[in-house]
Amino acid sequence: MSLSGFAAPWWFLLLLAVAALVAGYVLVQRSRRRRTMRFANLELLDKVAPKRQGWIRHVPAALMIVSLIVLTVSLAGPTAEQKVPRNRATVMLVIDVSLSMEATDVAPTRLKAAQEAATQFAQGLTPGVNLGLISFAGTATVLVAPTTERTGVVKAIDNLKLAQSTATGEGIFSALQQIDTFSSVVSGVDGPPPARIVLMSDGKQTVPRDESDPRGSYTAAQAAKQQGVPISTISFGTSHGAVMIEGQQQEVAVDDASLQEIARLSGGDFHKAVTAEQLKAVYATLGEQIGYELKDTDASRSWIILGTLLLLAAAGSSLVIGQRLP
Repeated sequence: MSLSGFAAPWWFLLLLAVAALVAGYVLVQRSRRRRTMRFANLELLDKVAPKRQGWIRHVPAALMIVSLIVLTVSLAGPTAEQKVPRNRATVMLVIDVSLSMEATDVAPTRLKAAQEAATQFAQGLTPGVNLGLISFAGTATVLVAPTTERTGVVKAIDNLKLAQSTATGEGIFSALQQIDTFSSVVSGVDGPPPARIVLMSDGKQTVPRDESDPRGSYTAAQAAKQQGVPISTISFGTSHGAVMIEGQQQEVAVDDASLQEIARLSGGDFHKAVTAEQLKAVYATLGEQIGYELKDTDASRSWIILGTLLLLAAAGSSLVIGQRLP
């Protein structure tokens, strides 16, 4: 652990005092040896002097020195990186409900599998995260505004209905508007809470046709980048999906390329799932990323315990070996 891992590294100056104690101990031992050698009658000295205990007599002093070093480390405030739940964040879950989600290449259908995975995501998200829900097809619909209550989100996921067309850009713009509105209400001295959009879709945008249109998905992704809201995109489905629309079978292959570009333009990340199990795994990964953050937390307790135990061991060994406290 480097010095940057300590809250108060100046306490390490105490190690100079510890080093002085070590030097003093060595000098005292040498001085005692010289005084002992002044006896003229070495045979008499062997008879009257107690038997030397060898290196073991230094154990109490060594334990005390080590305990002082450990306690000095604890005073310096060691910190450790630890995963802790977020107590403020905003997440908008944006789900594609276009007719292509009725494809059965993912059993029982793409939509049913998506509903189950999204429900687990909502229920498993840490309590401090405000979660909202938007569905989109030809238009975007705000189903639940950001909230820490999960019941309404889960119920809205269960009631998702299919509709025609895919207006991905509208879904993103609606999510950004919800985040902006919510942030203006809950923003404190630390500024607005961090926000993210989780976008799940299985197909290419159809309204408008051009992703770079002012209301297109690429334009919306760039707007998200400007607002500091990364988009985690999930491409869900296979390349051989098909649905019946107006009595005709139409292929509805997933469009990984556009979702990858949305993630890139927004500064987010792209995920792909072709089975219900993979989709649940993706949501679980996102839940970990979104619901928790790495923070430097106080790690001095273990050092204090170790230092105290060593100090007690020094006292105990001194009583056993030298019949006195150090």
